[in-house]
Amino acid sequence: MATSTHKHRTLLKKVILSLIALIALSGIFVVLMNGHNLAVLAPAGLIASKEKTLIIITTLLGLFVVIPVFILLFSIAWKYREGNSKATYTPDVGSNRLLEGLWWGIPATIIVILGIITWQSTHELDPYKAISSTTKALNVQVVSLQWKWLFIYPDLGVASLNYLPIPEKTPIHFDITSDAPMNSFWIPNLGGQVYAMSGMSTQLQLMADGVGTYRGSSANISGEGFAGMTFNVESMTNTNFNNWVKTAKQSADTLGDVTYTALALPSKDMPPKNYGSVASGLYNNIIMKYMMPDDGSGISM
Repeated sequence: MATSTHKHRTLLKKVILSLIALIALSGIFVVLMNGHNLAVLAPAGLIASKEKTLIIITTLLGLFVVIPVFILLFSIAWKYREGNSKATYTPDVGSNRLLEGLWWGIPATIIVILGIITWQSTHELDPYKAISSTTKALNVQVVSLQWKWLFIYPDLGVASLNYLPIPEKTPIHFDITSDAPMNSFWIPNLGGQVYAMSGMSTQLQLMADGVGTYRGSSANISGEGFAGMTFNVESMTNTNFNNWVKTAKQSADTLGDVTYTALALPSKDMPPKNYGSVASGLYNNIIMKYMMPDDGSGISM
């Protein structure tokens, strides 16, 4: 009897210590996150808002299964512990049709619901799908380099390095490639990430709801300069954006085959920079140089 009581107290102490540890870890998490926003849960654009809703719905559906499982786990472990002589032995409970229906039916229903949500959201949030708007989309070509981001505005004839200005409430059509190891283009406040790959061009559609500055980054480890491969996305009024374009056009720096080749060399922590002009077809040439044998003539085809 004494041995049983001792085991009971030991188990109770373990449970209490586990709860204290869980509460302590939760407290540490709250303290560390105080004053910090999770960008994916602070959407500033149409796509990001829909993705936040999707995250919340799928998380709640998952918790609908996970929480009862943990409750049952601890309840069964406590009820059928070695020291509980009053526990009833019920070997036939596994063939109970009602219980079988519950523990198979509920997860199956949730899986069906998740399947429907996945089907709908996959089409609705397709990164290649244009955003419906009365405002004409702005085309931006993104090139991932070591370890920096180049943004080309083909319709405006300008480019920028490690800085992405965009007009508010305007759909942005991104064409994305890489002239370095595979990377991932990500602006958490505006939408999900899309991979940048050498010799390929992927697409992404985003739109900012208003004026603001958001952090963009690489979401794929790509070497020693990865940590500094960040940029600011500045969503501004149309007037301010047009003024930025005018200022960029006045820049003495130009982006041609020679200057681009120098820019593409590995470098870290480069400051933002504007280019007043861009060689025609530069983005396509960057892609095509991986599609043909190197003839020693640089990126020109």
